[in-house]
Parts: sequence; structure tokens; C-alpha cells
Amino acid sequence: MASASKVERGALRAWLDEQFGDLLWQLSNFWFGMTLLGLWGFMTLLGVVIDQGKDASSYFDTYPAPLARLVLRLHIDNVYHGTAYVALIGFIIACMTLATFKRVIPARLPPLHPVKIDRVPLNATIELSEDAASVRERVAAFFRERGFLVRKRELDGIEWTFADKHNWARRGVLVAHLGFVIVALGTTLYWAQGYSGETAIVAGTEQTIPQNGTRLKLERFAYKFQPIRTRNGLVYQPIDYVSDLQVAPRDGTPHPMVLRVNEPLNVDGTLYYQSSYGVALTLALTKNGKPAGGAPQAPLKEGESFQVGATTRSIRYERFVGTIERDGAIGADPRPNNPGAILAVFDGDQLIGRALVPLGADLALGNGYRVAPKRYTFFSGIQYRHDPGIPFVAIGAFVLLTGLVISFHFLPARLYVRVDRTEGGSEVALAATTVKGFEIFEEQFADLVEALKRGLGIEEPA
Repeated sequence: MASASKVERGALRAWLDEQFGDLLWQLSNFWFGMTLLGLWGFMTLLGVVIDQGKDASSYFDTYPAPLARLVLRLHIDNVYHGTAYVALIGFIIACMTLATFKRVIPARLPPLHPVKIDRVPLNATIELSEDAASVRERVAAFFRERGFLVRKRELDGIEWTFADKHNWARRGVLVAHLGFVIVALGTTLYWAQGYSGETAIVAGTEQTIPQNGTRLKLERFAYKFQPIRTRNGLVYQPIDYVSDLQVAPRDGTPHPMVLRVNEPLNVDGTLYYQSSYGVALTLALTKNGKPAGGAPQAPLKEGESFQVGATTRSIRYERFVGTIERDGAIGADPRPNNPGAILAVFDGDQLIGRALVPLGADLALGNGYRVAPKRYTFFSGIQYRHDPGIPFVAIGAFVLLTGLVISFHFLPARLYVRVDRTEGGSEVALAATTVKGFEIFEEQFADLVEALKRGLGIEEPA
């Protein structure tokens, strides 16, 4: 019974070893790795296309409700910091490491071992009347002169000559794997220590970046427009935004800096970008000619709203209009000439109506309430990003590209050569293998055999 139990345990262990080996072999499969890389690229692209780190309401404002709910439930609003993204990178690195040691190194860096030359598709034999020892030296010298790495080994009592071309290029895939690991390291650093976001600062006010404590005060915002005549009329194209800031790093002294489009500021490793601008509006709310409570003290940005006293109605500031024409139409010039604002009035969630209200005029809301745009102030939209992994990603991308160039551009080839004694002298038998198959080296091998024949003094028949 004990003997039978041992046999069963041995059989089970052998079965488990076989299944585990098959699993490792599948995990190290090239196409499985490519599938993982494709999934990683898709998730990275989602993080680029979909704005990251926004409030839930902003996704419902931007996308249809079902898509917004999908973004939030799958945490696509924070892809790079998500567990799935980091776990996928870890899984890719594990599979690449497994493939490197289980497949790539054995295939790319094979040991020097004898082969059955007549079984290799690329093979040839050359008959000579000379002594085998002298032929071996001449064959080795021939390959050295042509840039081959020549090594001799005595295996199973037979002397072999191994000639390698571009042997160093066999490591191209390993270099590419190393590049991806470096890129993954940079991505992980961003996940662990990086952050990004955006803020809007009204002229004359200050904002603090929550992640690093840097204080930004907007002293003045300026812009330039260029009128362009098109088929549809005159269009005013913005060509420059400039924010004059007072910048104070955490616990630091404020100092003036200028933030311009396409010219980001670097403050303690965090980059600040001039991304947008807008006009904030101060609204006055009155009831029966007297100031009414509930109106916001701070200027409203486009899209913001407030409740009208104790009523169910609310006012939303939708858009600033720079120029109102004499006939009441909206002019093309966005610069404040005869400015006003488009205000929307809601009763609960029901839109009652919209009105274009010039600056200084007012709009009746009912029950004695009136709202009037009083002053406008520019605000600056600033995006910021802190990514300590950028240098690693740049270095990793270069290493990855270098590895791919080495792998695809150069053709490592190995020739197996043995010179045997024969009754008439000696016979040179040689075969060639490459990491990219036999067909790609077929023509070069034929030329090499003909050159070797000439080098050994064998003349082709006329």
C-alpha cells in the first residue's frame, strides 16, 4: 500500500510539474506578451484621451450619462494611478522576465554545441586534398578576415569551429526588454509620487496648489487677437495669452514670473501651463430695488450659478459677450467693447429662458427680483503636472528603440564548421543558423560558401 501511495504521489507531482511548466511556457509566449503590451497601450491611450482627475460632475457635463458612469465605475478618470494599470505593468514585467530567461536567452544566446550538419537547411561540403589541420587554420583565418568571431571547441572528440557574425546583436531583444522595464519604472514613479490638475485664478486673487502648497497670485492677464478675414466673415484668432503671476513655493517668498502659452514654468519640479482663459462676472441681485441676500461675493466663472434668494429659481452665467452691436446682435470681436453676458434662468431644473444682458443693465426675475452684471474680470486657466518619471521614460524609450533597431536591422548568424580527414585529404562541412530563420540568410550563405571555396584555392569550372 505504501509503495502504491508513493507511486501515486510521484505521478501527481510529475503531472503538476508538467502543468506548471506548460503555464510558464504560455506566459512567456511572444503573442501573449504582445497582447499584454497592446492592452497596456490601450489603457495609456484612454488616460490621454479622457481628462484625468476631474470631478464627477465634469464627466457628466462632457460625456453622455452612460459613458460618464462607465468612466467613473471603471476608474478611467484616474487610469495611471489605478490598481489595474499598475498590476498590468507588473504582470508585463514578470512575463517579459520569464520570456527573457525561458525563451530569449536560450534562442538568442545558444551555447556552443555540435549539430548534425546535414540536418540543417543551410549546409554545404567542400572536398580538399590538403591535410585537415592546415585546412582548419585556413578556414578560421578566412572567417576572421570577414569580421566573424571565431571560436574553437573540441566536443565529443571532434574539433569544431564556430564563426559568429554580429553576435553582439543577439542581445538586441534583451536591450529592448530593459528599455521597457525602465519605461515601466518611470510610469511607476509617476503613480507613486506624481500628480496633475488644473486651476482657474481670477485676476487679483490667489490660489494654492493642494498637492505641493505652491501659491499662485494672478496680478494681470493679457491677451492678443489677430483679426482674420474668412469666407464667413471676420474671425478674431487668439495668438497669445500671458499671465503675470506672483509665485511662492511652499513656505517660500513670492517672486514675479510670467506664464505664456507654450512656455511652461518649472517651479520645484512641477510644470505649469497656460491652458485657457475666461471672463469672470460680478452679479448684483436686488429685490424691490434693494440689495438681496444670496448673490455670490466672488465673481462667477462661465457655467457657475447661484440661487435667487429663498425662491426655487437660480441664475447661471453662461457666456461673456465682448461686443454687443447697436441692433442687439452679438458681435464677432470678443474683446470688451460694449460687453454683456448671456444669463440663463432656471426654476428648479427647468430652463425658463436665456437673455443677453449688457453690462450695467438688469434682468427682471419676477417677485421683485432683478439681476445685473456689474463688473468683469479676467481669469487664467492653468494646468500643472509633476512627473518625476519623465527622465526614466525618456531614457527607457531611447533604450527600447535602440534594442528594436539592433534586433531588426542586424542579422546575427552562426556557422558550424568541422574539418574531417578523408582518404583523399579532408572535407569541410559547414552549416548556418540565424535568429530570424533560414530563408533570410540563404543568399548570403551561398555567397559565403563560394568565397570560402576561392579562399581555399578551389577554382570554379569554366
